[in-house]
Amino acid sequence: MNFQRGRSREEPEINLIALIDVLLVILIFLMVTTSYAKFAELQINLPEAGGEESNTKNKVINITVDASEHYGINSHGIPFTGVEALASAMKDAAGDQTDPVIVINADAKAPHQSVINVMEAARRAGYGRITFTTQNPPK
Repeated sequence: MNFQRGRSREEPEINLIALIDVLLVILIFLMVTTSYAKFAELQINLPEAGGEESNTKNKVINITVDASEHYGINSHGIPFTGVEALASAMKDAAGDQTDPVIVINADAKAPHQSVINVMEAARRAGYGRITFTTQNPPK
């Protein structure tokens, strides 16, 4: 029942100006807070150094770790009972050398923790010169 016969009903209208204002604020916020990193355009100048071969020969201790977490020092298998035992075995293998080079020969499928155990044992033994061996992939 329409009791207001003389009045025309106003059609509701959507105010787009407020919607556009909100969208522009969101767009500006996203543009300001987004960081654009272009790794392909990084210019890195690596340092260069030249040196002569030293006369003192450092002893090399080869430590092997296989995929089933068996350890070996200079081709002699040792049981792993802890990091401290591995560190003492490294000291025994080094003899009177104060800072030997530790070469870690780890299997590609060796657990990460086993390599960390070797590094921790070298640190506890006081050896800071650690290197890893790799091989070239077959062609």
